[in-house]
Amino acid sequence: MTKQQGKILVVDDDEIILLTAKMFLEQYFSEVNTLNIPKNIPDELDKQTYDVVLLDMNFRQGETSGKEGMKWLKEIISISPETSVLLMTAYGEVNLAVEAMKEGAADFIVKPWQNERLLATVQTALKLSDQQKQVRHLKSQQKILSSSADHQAGDIIGRSKAIKEAFTIINKVAKTDADVLILGENGTGKEVAARAIHRQSNRADQVFISVDLGSISETLFESELFGHKKGAFTDAKEDRTGRFEAASGGTLFLDEIGNLSLALQAKLLTVLQNRKIIKVGSNHPVEVDVRVICATNSNLYNMVSEGSFREDLLYRINTVECTIPPLRNRIEDIPLLTDHFLEIYCKKYNKSKLYLPEGVIKRLQKYSWPGNIRELQHAIERAVIMSDGNELQSRDFSFPGDSPKEEQVFDNYNLENLEAWAIKNAIKKHNGNISHAAKELGLSRGAMYRRMEKYGI
Repeated sequence: MTKQQGKILVVDDDEIILLTAKMFLEQYFSEVNTLNIPKNIPDELDKQTYDVVLLDMNFRQGETSGKEGMKWLKEIISISPETSVLLMTAYGEVNLAVEAMKEGAADFIVKPWQNERLLATVQTALKLSDQQKQVRHLKSQQKILSSSADHQAGDIIGRSKAIKEAFTIINKVAKTDADVLILGENGTGKEVAARAIHRQSNRADQVFISVDLGSISETLFESELFGHKKGAFTDAKEDRTGRFEAASGGTLFLDEIGNLSLALQAKLLTVLQNRKIIKVGSNHPVEVDVRVICATNSNLYNMVSEGSFREDLLYRINTVECTIPPLRNRIEDIPLLTDHFLEIYCKKYNKSKLYLPEGVIKRLQKYSWPGNIRELQHAIERAVIMSDGNELQSRDFSFPGDSPKEEQVFDNYNLENLEAWAIKNAIKKHNGNISHAAKELGLSRGAMYRRMEKYGI
């Protein structure tokens, strides 16, 4: 018998119920896992996305109110909205069933169940989960395809307040010929913003030339940017057109302008003021009609104060200033961005049916993304390459740049040493809040203080 694709999680404090459900459902579904401690549900859903969760309504001996089940129902829906939740109870009160359905439960199962009824209910819930995923995917694709200024400027995608502010500046400045300074951390998309300005400008049908000033040596700066004449120096075997002249009529993007030495800043300032270049080995100025967009991840204002960046050059290049926010400040844009990159890499690697569940997206939103959008893009590409099924899971992302968790090494595993270490780190984690630290350790405040006194903490 071919098993149906579907991930099922059964949560109950009764080991017999867990064993019985697992043995029966494993005959029909590709993966069935069990959990006997409800407080571990968030961690389990963080590890992987489930299609259906069978959840007991009462986890305490003699408890029949269903309050704990309702609490965990809401928690599951919050973490993974596309997961269908089936509530299980030995007490089939209609009012509990109605309340559970109002809170988002897919259905209600009374214990002890009939196997045929259980199978039919899980299969229906699985179909519902698939439909919810398809609806969300279609909605996200509609957002991606939207070309309105609220969601997109050129290839910049987003709807957060922070990125909309950048959109406003880009859309206003693009139609002018004003020089623009784009600020932002590495990987935020400064060149993408520069290209968006160019594409909306009156120079859109002309060239866009990008120069990474950080990669050009001081000795080759003038030759690269202004050009040279044949014989101007040893390796000048023919005339060379510089980047300014090549970009004439269009846009020149000077990235990492904060890396220039003061001497090179002076030479660049002269060209920007006069809009004329003099090739190395020539005395004849050449006029250039070029719009200049500069970018940097440096704080140029601090550099001016320190004397490492010319103030007159700063005010020459920043007629209009635009800051591209880091990804950690626009986490609401992550679903749009992930869908955008997923579409690109699914086509590239011929994996057209891949999908990012809501729970995984929430995990991505919790990560700080020190490498910003560039890091997110590479993470999605890697996950697509390494994926096995139709869904990308949290484990498919290695999150490079995450700080490794500190690992404590003990000379011996004496319980008192371990307890003292746990108490110290719990207090540190909760910034000195003894109540919160005690709660995490499962201690009362009194017991916590007694142990602190015992270990001299």
